[in-house]
Amino acid sequence: MAVLPTERTAPAARTAPPTPASPSAASGRGARPRPVHGVRTTDGVPLHVEIRGHQGPVVVLSHGFTVDSDEWSPQVAALAHRARVVSWDQRGHGRSGWGDPANATIDQLGRDLATVVDAVSPNGRVVLGGHSMGGMTVLALARQHPEWFGTRVAGVFLVATSAGQLVSDGPLGALHAVARRAGVLPAVLEGARRAAPLADTLPWRDSAVGRWLVRHLAFTADASDEDVRRLQAVTESVPLSVTSAFSSSLLAHDESGALPALARVPTTVVAATGDRLTPAAHGQRIADALGPRARLVLVEDAGHAVNQTHHEVVDAAFLDLVDGLRHR
Repeated sequence: MAVLPTERTAPAARTAPPTPASPSAASGRGARPRPVHGVRTTDGVPLHVEIRGHQGPVVVLSHGFTVDSDEWSPQVAALAHRARVVSWDQRGHGRSGWGDPANATIDQLGRDLATVVDAVSPNGRVVLGGHSMGGMTVLALARQHPEWFGTRVAGVFLVATSAGQLVSDGPLGALHAVARRAGVLPAVLEGARRAAPLADTLPWRDSAVGRWLVRHLAFTADASDEDVRRLQAVTESVPLSVTSAFSSSLLAHDESGALPALARVPTTVVAATGDRLTPAAHGQRIADALGPRARLVLVEDAGHAVNQTHHEVVDAAFLDLVDGLRHR
């Protein structure tokens, strides 16, 4: 693993990411989005997929839990003039379909990503980017198709993600361990799933408590109210039936067995020192496991939404990876 001294970054100048509907966002993305029609998963769920840019390597971006592909707006703007950038909404999120809740698993998301890759680059090579749950999606694909890495997959860019043991530490980890040992964890998760439709009808959205949770989990304390409210609106737009269905898979997530496949290709791992959802130690462990072809970028004083709040650092690291692959 290569970790250069300059890659432990100072706090970057913070700029709020453009909202998807704003004129600045539309112009910053460069080319107009071109929808990819007819992309359906192995169990028949329609996926919203779009491409920007007309030349260069194909970069496929997978977003995180309870958001959508617009979270990648800053990186799309940075990459679109030198790559064909593919963004897609994962099942149950954004403009994609939902399907059977039993298929709300990281394993299925890996298969969904394979479907997207087949649709946008059936014969060429791609670079895969994943933030948070999107990074787990990339790892699931690597476990399912290790032969793709070094052939169809030329490089990987992971942001604020984990290969496993998400709830091994802290109060949440303690509660999870107690519930698991007591044998009540499945019942708790099933209760949450059954209660989700009713809970969705209650007036809990746009609350002060919700803003506190979003600020605490996704940002550092100095995040602007605008950033927090924007992310709160997106996360609260995802039905609770979707979030509760994914809970079991997220809690049980372990894709450490996929890391040898990633070790075959250049991989950049971005971790944020103030990330409370996927602490920087998770990124460090991934990079350590990948060995000398991995680059670890630690972003100081940033939270889980690092690709938005400190996007200059993330953009530069992504461009370095893509440009390096272009010249290979």
